Amino acid sequence: MTTHKKVRKAVLPAAGLGTRFLPATKAQPKEMLPLVDKPLIQYVVEECIASGIENIIIVTGRGKHAIEDHFDVSPGLEHLLEQQGKKEQAELVRRISNMTHVSYIRQKQPKGLGHAVLTAKELVGDEPFAVLLGDVIIDGPKPATKQLMDVWNATGVGAIAVEEVPRDQVHLYGVVEAEPAPQGPWTDRLLRVRGLVEKPKPEEAPSNMAVTGRYLLPPEIFDCLERTKPGRGGEIQLTDALLLLAQEKGLWAYIYEGESHDAGDKLGFLKATVEFGLKNPEFGNEFRAFLKKLKL
Repeated sequence: MTTHKKVRKAVLPAAGLGTRFLPATKAQPKEMLPLVDKPLIQYVVEECIASGIENIIIVTGRGKHAIEDHFDVSPGLEHLLEQQGKKEQAELVRRISNMTHVSYIRQKQPKGLGHAVLTAKELVGDEPFAVLLGDVIIDGPKPATKQLMDVWNATGVGAIAVEEVPRDQVHLYGVVEAEPAPQGPWTDRLLRVRGLVEKPKPEEAPSNMAVTGRYLLPPEIFDCLERTKPGRGGEIQLTDALLLLAQEKGLWAYIYEGESHDAGDKLGFLKATVEFGLKNPEFGNEFRAFLKKLKL
């Protein structure tokens, strides 16, 4: 039986300026915007932990200190809460800092998602790794990252999560050209990538299968990124490097099970807030009753 290197690491690009959320993101990172009661990036870190990933690498930029502070220890706050008899809150704060091993590296210039991933090369090393976009929150019984890890463990080939989107929305995504490649337990969920296009016009899109912010990549992606020429705005597109990887090493597109929320968009963020608010065990029922009373 062939065994492949275990996936131990995840890269979380978090160096973007968050301009779509200005002025809210003028002084705080977009990744720290609260989705109900947790910042966006914590949901993604928790997905990594639930998938069995041991080390998380967060790619940050200028003005992102709040992310590091959030996952750091806070003995003063813990002590104050305990003095006030708020033991549960103190344990909650302590649990965040003890979640997992987190490393940070700076992307000094905003040169695109591909460049952000390439920035983590030295920390990743010669290992397969996951990439999770912090503004895409995926909800479901099995973490989307773990689904991709299962594909890697069985095949030794990288995989990206995809989902069907309306044709008039393909210009918002990277879109795959792919053919069915059923094997193992995945039947019609596994596709072989033949092409990738970044934000195509609807009439030029090869399909309506959109890349959804979760990637499981072999270390060879770094060589592909280093050979990828900067595009518009001097940015290195991860999509271009993925196409190289698909051509040279192979790449799966996996139709994941779950529901994604584009929390990097104002409307998507509001929708995610409602969805997660309704599921909250503390006040979900009361919130549902409130929404029903609204005169829409």
